[in-house]
Amino acid sequence: MWFRRDLRLADNPALAHALGHAERVVPVYILPPEALEGAWTPGAASRWWLHHSLAALDAQLRESGAQLVIRQGDPLAQLRRLVGETGAEGVFWNRRYEPAWVKSDRRVGEALIEDGVEAQAFAANLLVEPWALKTGSGGPYRVYTPFSRSARALGLPRQPIPAPRRIPMPAKKIASDDLASLKLLPTIVWDGGLVEAWTPGEDGAHARLDRFCRKALDGYAAGRDRPDQVLTSLLSPHLHFGEITPVQALARVQRELASESRAGLHGGAEVYERELYWREFAHHVLHHFPKTPEAPMNERFAGFVWRKPREYADDLRRWQRGQTGVPIVDAGMRQLWTTGWMHNRVRMIVASYLVKNLLIPWQEGERWFWGTLVDADLANNTLGWQWVAGCGADAAPYFRIFNPVTQSQKFDPEGRYLRHWVPEIGKLPDKALHAPWLADAGLLRQHGFTLGQHYPRPAVDLGESRARALEAFARIKG
Repeated sequence: MWFRRDLRLADNPALAHALGHAERVVPVYILPPEALEGAWTPGAASRWWLHHSLAALDAQLRESGAQLVIRQGDPLAQLRRLVGETGAEGVFWNRRYEPAWVKSDRRVGEALIEDGVEAQAFAANLLVEPWALKTGSGGPYRVYTPFSRSARALGLPRQPIPAPRRIPMPAKKIASDDLASLKLLPTIVWDGGLVEAWTPGEDGAHARLDRFCRKALDGYAAGRDRPDQVLTSLLSPHLHFGEITPVQALARVQRELASESRAGLHGGAEVYERELYWREFAHHVLHHFPKTPEAPMNERFAGFVWRKPREYADDLRRWQRGQTGVPIVDAGMRQLWTTGWMHNRVRMIVASYLVKNLLIPWQEGERWFWGTLVDADLANNTLGWQWVAGCGADAAPYFRIFNPVTQSQKFDPEGRYLRHWVPEIGKLPDKALHAPWLADAGLLRQHGFTLGQHYPRPAVDLGESRARALEAFARIKG
């Protein structure tokens, strides 16, 4: 059983198949060479999560009478080596959908079959396979709503599969690398915020899901856009690493609906289901448009005039460090750096500010998120950045530009989120908090605050930069 982005025992179709068709099973994880994934080799935050998730999986396997065999290198070479060492007659795995992995898996499967070894891949981590749905004209979906309508009509692809009680391994000891030898953890200790915020692994995933259903689902529809409240599921990294599946998440939500009658529960469940299908849409788009991690889906945007790297280098650095002078943007970027995660509403705000107000290419933000997010997922990250930039699937019919000040006032009205992540402005009154540069200088002095000394002045004027972005868009609108 070849584990990849399915680091769980429950609802694992490949594992269930292996246990149902073999007397002995060898659970293996192979860390591939960076060349396999190229520019999209996991970043530091994702590698941190992977280390702890593998440790959690190994602990679960040991409780089931097995252990995780760890190898490094070319997947095909390592699988062939294991087949030779164990006499295995079959290799089973759950599908991955990134273009590089699709190509690699095809090569692995064909080679193993040619070797006389059974090789089979399973649908396990999505509700709908990316190629399963087509528009009425026979092409892929480019707009979320009709895709969601068609996908949701299919219902759950299966009921969640229970975790096995026992996993029998061969009696002969199988050589394995130490987890530490993968060198996934940082050599300089910067991960304290991640340790405090997260519990990677299958148990941590189900604890998150259970808390969400019991404590937040009834407020999700109205509160999911509020970064100052804990009303989202926080399941994105667990879903990304396959510690839990969307099938399990929806089944758990349905059980909550069947057993409880709290006000807001049905509305929250409806909205949460739509969000899960947005994840499905992201994989659908990536499958059909595999070049979108690097290039705009809308080819007109290839001619969009961005600022030059030498012109935006300082502004990009300020954005990355949470020093733009716009509190909601800085709060989000600091939350990201500390915890490896950012609230989804704030992701849209900081992305819009980078792309529209600073006129910096969306690929710069995409790559920064890739390196710093614990839930850095190629499909979701790509779709999100292209959506904000206006050049991807489900793009608005107009050039959407978020106003960070009004967004901050609307979704963090008491300023709790801002005060937590930008403490240097914490003593300011609410009316000055969201845009200190607009506040009366005398009011700021009353609170011992000097703009430019205690907190940066904004990198750009929001109104002028908005006009500049609209002008740039007008040149390619055609």
